[in-house]
Amino acid sequence: MKENTVYNRPDNFIFVRTNNEYINIICHEESQVQKVIDKMSTDNCILSDYEEWDDDSDMKWLLTFKVLDEFENYPDYN
Repeated sequence: MKENTVYNRPDNFIFVRTNNEYINIICHEESQVQKVIDKMSTDNCILSDYEEWDDDSDMKWLLTFKVLDEFENYPDYN
């Protein structure tokens, strides 16, 4: 992914934007949230923030993932 880029097309189901070492994803349905977390969570990328917007039928979920550099990676434990 390119830095500071918005990846959005009219037919996308989610909104994706990069911001330095963070990836912001806006889900439009609650059913999308767990799928996005499962796909984005890796050894080099962790969920750093979760936020719900609105409380009515137009509710959105903002997920922020942090891309870890080599110095931030968690150590492997035996």
